[in-house]
Parts: sequence; C-alpha cells; structure tokens
Amino acid sequence: MSIIVASASRQFHLYRKETDMRKGFDSLCGIIGREMHQQVMDGDAFIFINKPRTHIKLLVWEKGGFTIFYRRLEKGTFEVPAFNVDANSLQMSSDELNFILQGISLGAIKYRKRYQQPGTIC
Repeated sequence: MSIIVASASRQFHLYRKETDMRKGFDSLCGIIGREMHQQVMDGDAFIFINKPRTHIKLLVWEKGGFTIFYRRLEKGTFEVPAFNVDANSLQMSSDELNFILQGISLGAIKYRKRYQQPGTIC
C-alpha cells in the first residue's frame, strides 16, 4: 500500500459506515459522491472497512483511471478511529492509515514536539 500513501498532497477519507466488500468501482464512487459529498476524481484516497473490520479497500483516481487496493486480514481486525456521530467521513493522515494497516493502536501513538520553521520549504 506504500504506492498510495507516498503522495504528500493526497488526502485520506475514511467512510464512517461499514461497507459491503463486494462493492466495486462504480458502487464505491456512488458512496463517495452521494454520502461523503466528495469529488472522487480529485486524487484523494477513500477508505472503506467492512463490519467485522477484517477487510479494507482504498479507492483512488490516478492518471487515467481508478485503482482499488484491497487487504484482507487472516487474523485480527483493523482499528477504526473515533468518529463524530454526525459525520459521514473522517479525514486522516497517511501516518494514521499506515498505523491502521500495520495494526498499531491509534490510542497509543504519542507524537513528540518537533521544530518547524514557518514558511520554509524543505
């Protein structure tokens, strides 16, 4: 999944409801437009997890077409971050997505302070 995570400009949107993993490109695009109120062809990644949290799909528009990344766990479950009850989706960072994929508990993550010079591009 590192291909999808590598882009610094890409945003990640986790769909709030459980998803039937039989859904393909068109059905997932429908969810993104109708329920998440997002533009599917903006290059963002859209994340869908099934009810038992053992399967995850990511849908992304890349140059010339859609890509679906699909992972099924043989053991264990994916952690789903806490959601605002009224929200249809949750925006996440690529780090948070990587933690979910690696089985790292989001509640145990502690970020240490780092210096960031304002306006510097490096």
